[in-house]
Amino acid sequence: MTTWNDPELEALSATVRGFVRDRVLPHQRTWETEGQIPRELSSEAGELGLLGAGYPSAVGGGDGGARATLAVSEAFHETGGAGGVASALFTTGISLPHMIEAGNQQQIEKWVVPALEGRLIGSLGITEPSGGSDVGALRTTARREDSEWVLNGEKTFITSGTRADFVVTAARTGGPGSQGISLIVVPTDSPGFTVAKRLEKLGWRSSDTAELVYDDVRVPAENLIGEENSGFKLISHAFVTERLILASQAYSTAQRCLDLTLQWVRDRETFGRPLITRQGVQNTLSLMAQRIDVARVYTRDLAARWDRTVDETRENTPIPSGTQDMVAHACFAKNQAVECAEWAVSQSLQLFGGMGYTTETEIEMHYRDVRILAIGGGTTEILTSLAAKRLGMMG
Repeated sequence: MTTWNDPELEALSATVRGFVRDRVLPHQRTWETEGQIPRELSSEAGELGLLGAGYPSAVGGGDGGARATLAVSEAFHETGGAGGVASALFTTGISLPHMIEAGNQQQIEKWVVPALEGRLIGSLGITEPSGGSDVGALRTTARREDSEWVLNGEKTFITSGTRADFVVTAARTGGPGSQGISLIVVPTDSPGFTVAKRLEKLGWRSSDTAELVYDDVRVPAENLIGEENSGFKLISHAFVTERLILASQAYSTAQRCLDLTLQWVRDRETFGRPLITRQGVQNTLSLMAQRIDVARVYTRDLAARWDRTVDETRENTPIPSGTQDMVAHACFAKNQAVECAEWAVSQSLQLFGGMGYTTETEIEMHYRDVRILAIGGGTTEILTSLAAKRLGMMG
């Protein structure tokens, strides 16, 4: 993978590792208890260019593409950053791509640039109490009245929902199905918008997750992202890179657990000798390394292909046509990496024994955090079916 042996990517990774060691690791257990991260962490990450490393410089990013985004994710988790901290800190990865693709300069200056600088926090409001992965069946509505959109509905499982300054909200503006959906930016200080409650979760505890209510929320008509009823296409495009990011979070967390476990089995003695001298332990560690490497290489290859495809096929269109050919492969990458992570982290906890089950070790936290990865960004089952559909395997 010579495209990853890049001095700029290595420098970016080193910056992320230093940031995690200095600003995250000393505090993330406290943030888990408090249920959120401090706002100043976003501004600090923004100043270092971490929030927008993969985005174009025209919108305030670092021009690094998907490879830079993965480099940030890998370094963050391999250094010990919790999944919950990452999901809260890097909400830019799900709240901004649609505006960037639509290319409305007013929206970019008002929302995208300050969010990448860490001065604003955005959320993405898609999932509803009535359904999650079935985006085409959402019930939140937005009707046009003169120069405003009026929104009504509910959202749930919204990452950074309690701290957000704006929510990119998916709402029905047309007929039934996916073709009637639009994306609209809703400032959280809008009358009628409320955070119903913050959800308590098994994992990702430092990531505030909210239920939102829209009760005749009025926003300017210019807050529509792209064309009316084009929301599903924008969402589908952004899902590809989101799934690559989630895949990287999975295998990088597994790598962190492997590193911790390797040190543990070297130091831990049972029945008069180190655990690592036992063949069964050696085989488990080898299989962990194998599965992690397979997931990493496949996901990295897709990220590099994504960057090449975007460069080659954009042709002044909002969504590069060639990227749609990667939908199935992004599903494979996420599912493969998540399967690897769930197994590897479980093996790590088993090798740690009773210590792995206590909050005195990182393993316990990662064990809880990886479970959401098979659900968020499209469940494993939905992504398997979506891949089958894209590959023409449906009856």
